[in-house]
Amino acid sequence: MDGILAVWKPAGWTSHDVVAKVRRLLKMKRIGHAGTLDPMVTGVLPLCLGRSTRVVEYVQERPKAYEAVLKLGIATDTEDMSGEIIERKSVGSITEADIESALNRFAGEIDQIPPMFSALKVDGKRLYELAREGKTVERKSRTVTIYDIKLIKVDLELDEPEITFSAVCSKGTYIRTLCVDIGKALGLPATMAKLTRTMSGGIEAESCLTLEQIEALLQEGKLEEHLIAADEAITHIDKAQVSLSTAVQVLRGQKVPLSQVIPETGEWKPNGLLRVYDTSNLFLGIFQSNVEGMLLKPVKVFN
Repeated sequence: MDGILAVWKPAGWTSHDVVAKVRRLLKMKRIGHAGTLDPMVTGVLPLCLGRSTRVVEYVQERPKAYEAVLKLGIATDTEDMSGEIIERKSVGSITEADIESALNRFAGEIDQIPPMFSALKVDGKRLYELAREGKTVERKSRTVTIYDIKLIKVDLELDEPEITFSAVCSKGTYIRTLCVDIGKALGLPATMAKLTRTMSGGIEAESCLTLEQIEALLQEGKLEEHLIAADEAITHIDKAQVSLSTAVQVLRGQKVPLSQVIPETGEWKPNGLLRVYDTSNLFLGIFQSNVEGMLLKPVKVFN
């Protein structure tokens, strides 16, 4: 099989568990996921099958969307409800307008300090491994982008009020940390109570299959009908077209003059990546435009 299988990851499974399950079902080893989800998190997990594993890095670069539930008045060492409680505080009087104002402060570029319980490596060791040893190390803050953040609902009647919000963000954003930082903006401890990824690689929840559905469709011989073509998940990369004769050259991995390539936008981006198609709209691969040398160079050829 070749393409992208959009899986709805269940709670309690690691991303690796899902990959291992699908490998067993499909009896194929060449499967890669496009973006890890923590075990407690549910949602969209694109799996790249066969030669489509070659686009994993590009799928991961695309924005992701989440729906999160934030709990106020409580903090944990993991920044979610799986950890040990390290602080409790009475919430007091807080309004929906206060919450709206706090959320709006996080739209755009923000700096985040990655949590200790994360897969990020420091000196060759993952942070969560150090955290489990009771160690805390200094982490550099990094800039991420929140493209959109919206309040969905609030439940202020609970002893520990809950805020449900949606966020569209760049790669590398920690929603757990965002929840904690929103709490700080309100002057309160906070932790993430629930998280669902609603979009990844341009793939939304409606396109996903559960593991049970995948197994049933496989038995019916209909699973391939539900695969998403590799190039459909990388539409953020500009498109270009070449003639059938030039297509033969690029499929051999040859450089070709840019004069033989027609960019869909009508202009060249210096050293920009391109999805290249022939005149029958067959996807040929990912190429790079070398404007100075006026050449199109192969990066990932799909033949």
